[in-house]
Amino acid sequence: MQAPLPVVALTLGDPAGIGAELIARLLARPEATQDANVVLIGDPWLWAWGQQVAGVAVATEPIASLAEARGRSHTTRPAFVAVDSIAQADVAVCQVGAAGGRSVLKVLDTCMDATLAGAVDAICFAPLNKQAMKLGGLKHEDELHHFAEHLGVTSYFCEFNTLGSLWTSRVSSHIPLKDAASYLSVERIQSATRLIHASLRAAGVTRPRVAVAAFNPHGGDGGVCGREEIDIIAPAVAGLNAEGLDIAGPFPADTIFLKARDGLFDAIVTMYHDQGQIAIKLMGFSKGVTVQGGLPIPITTPAHGTAYDIAGLGRANVDATWQAFQIAIRMGRSLQQRRAA
Repeated sequence: MQAPLPVVALTLGDPAGIGAELIARLLARPEATQDANVVLIGDPWLWAWGQQVAGVAVATEPIASLAEARGRSHTTRPAFVAVDSIAQADVAVCQVGAAGGRSVLKVLDTCMDATLAGAVDAICFAPLNKQAMKLGGLKHEDELHHFAEHLGVTSYFCEFNTLGSLWTSRVSSHIPLKDAASYLSVERIQSATRLIHASLRAAGVTRPRVAVAAFNPHGGDGGVCGREEIDIIAPAVAGLNAEGLDIAGPFPADTIFLKARDGLFDAIVTMYHDQGQIAIKLMGFSKGVTVQGGLPIPITTPAHGTAYDIAGLGRANVDATWQAFQIAIRMGRSLQQRRAA
């Protein structure tokens, strides 16, 4: 008997941005429902507007709640859960707004609750805007910390950024660069590395090959240009190798992405935000994906933002959203299998 398809929840993102258009373009692809039981949640007017902007019409099956998604007998068309999170009159397209931020938070919280209850296996959300979310009530530095609190996470968590088969994580994230060195420790580096190794396995990579970046220019030049590699990073890698993980490094950050580009590694652990973000966005900005790592449920999103400058113009590129959706499917299937076991 064939296993049921994983249930993947899609959201429309910030109502003033390109999110609704992106989801309309994604679901207009016939193959979108081949490998997942897709359930879209959002305001009906916003979904209609997204289809209008994208120039597509997508047939959906109305259901009352996310809890009904798994019981569907036919999954060849997406399900649609209508919510009332924001009035169309309260949205100024292309502009940051508190109402849009509140809408995003309400929809995402609903999705997380449904996933914790076992009704959904993964979430893929369209781009949001952190400023709008903070105006709308977000109490954290970013959405990942909101997710972690809502889901009761107390262990290590971090964002992953992916480009095709290459994943990256980082030891520190949205902090001032002057504070990055203070975040380096053997424990944090090992936690970040173990987490991306385990997440790659959940995404279908049987034996992940992970590289760890250095912190200083030229990898510290033997201590002349900093000792973090000697005192912290190399011991962290040695400890991980002793656990049986295939971890290499530290490698100078200005060359490690060349090795990864050539297929030598599946993932790179960087020491701070821009060390990895600049490289991976330069390699393929339109296809990058953010995976929320360390959470009990898979959550993915395209790595680009809400693109207010082109919202409503019908010019949004769906490639990154499609890649985020595919990762959500694979990780959702893994969670589904773990739940069944």
